[in-house]
Amino acid sequence: MDTLIYNDKDYKKMIEAFVNVSVIGVLVLCQGLSPIRAERIAQLTAPDFDIGVTKEKILNEISTETREKNFNTMITQKYPKAQIKDIKSGVKHIKLTKYYSGRPVKINVVEVDMKLAKGFELTPVLSSDTTLNSRRTITTIAKKSNALIALNGTYFKPQTGVPLGTLMINHKMYTGPIYDRVAMGIFSDGKNTKFDIARVQLDAFVEGSGTKIKVDNINQPRMLSTYVLAYTPEWGQMSPYAPKYGMNLLVENNLITKASANPILIPKNGYILSGPKSILQPLLEKKDAKLTINTNPEWKNVKHIISGGPYLVKDSEVFVDMTAQKLGAIGGRNPRSAIGYTADNNLVLVAVDGREGSSVGMTLMELAYFMQSIGCTNAMNLDGGGSTVMYVKGQVVNNPAQRGGIPLSNAIVLSEIE
Repeated sequence: MDTLIYNDKDYKKMIEAFVNVSVIGVLVLCQGLSPIRAERIAQLTAPDFDIGVTKEKILNEISTETREKNFNTMITQKYPKAQIKDIKSGVKHIKLTKYYSGRPVKINVVEVDMKLAKGFELTPVLSSDTTLNSRRTITTIAKKSNALIALNGTYFKPQTGVPLGTLMINHKMYTGPIYDRVAMGIFSDGKNTKFDIARVQLDAFVEGSGTKIKVDNINQPRMLSTYVLAYTPEWGQMSPYAPKYGMNLLVENNLITKASANPILIPKNGYILSGPKSILQPLLEKKDAKLTINTNPEWKNVKHIISGGPYLVKDSEVFVDMTAQKLGAIGGRNPRSAIGYTADNNLVLVAVDGREGSSVGMTLMELAYFMQSIGCTNAMNLDGGGSTVMYVKGQVVNNPAQRGGIPLSNAIVLSEIE
């Protein structure tokens, strides 16, 4: 009888081969994967024989494969008779036409599975890196931020481009809320992204000379002479004039260095406080001033915030609070933009064409019911009308009145993480 002798190296190779074949068989039978795909997963055991590491890698591969398959099936079922394009793994662009009272409405939808769309982050983007007083086309904004997807963002003042409403980018508050309008909070740690939508209030104050003073808004037009406003360098070079019976305080490195009723040059390492003299005068005693900015609700670890209004869907129910958010002027049938998310945490972006024979636009209620019908548990309206424009992989995909879309103050973009 011949005797077979195996050294340690041969024994390990034999065991690895056995395990690889077993894994392939299990994956093919249980997961419905192709043999080639399953073999690639099984080869993950080859570099080392750490069972724990191998198990984690295999489960991640199975999870991604299954999630991709389920996502594709779900999109096909959700949008029957629509044109569906694969943009990236987990990113679908859907074009469809619906009819309201026999009249057509053309709709562009981008739906994103945030777990499949690895290496991408959703963030608001300003048209300029240095100032709020700027407007550019969505194509320019998208290319500047290396965006795969872009949709026009929050309301803005047409004359200047200053956003009207809450805007936070990378934990920095650029502008505060107006009328406590609804906003989306984006929570991202680089690996996982979550969303929340709520009506947002500013919870900001300045402390100095043993006193605490409420700050009513940041980088927004003055609504009342009694308000205390803060202007940061993003506002521009100069602060506005102080209100009647008011004063401006120049704060650098948490110290007040100047007081005047006239416009003041905004420091790069500070801000201007502007408000009634009777309120701000106590700060001059010791000339120290520290600004603290929070929001209500207190969104801990929120990375980005972009406002809109009104609500469209709240806790899976249609909810359009147009009057409460002082948005009565945007009623009627118009081009629309919206953002929302599903119970599975899929991001949904929508652009609706309007004011033309081939697409008459939507009312806010029609948009709300549409967002609910495609599975949004929470959704809100964005700036619409002439601002409505959607960019997908290098081109504008809807049909705005102005070719390419009007110059915008800001956009919400899905960009590659640098």
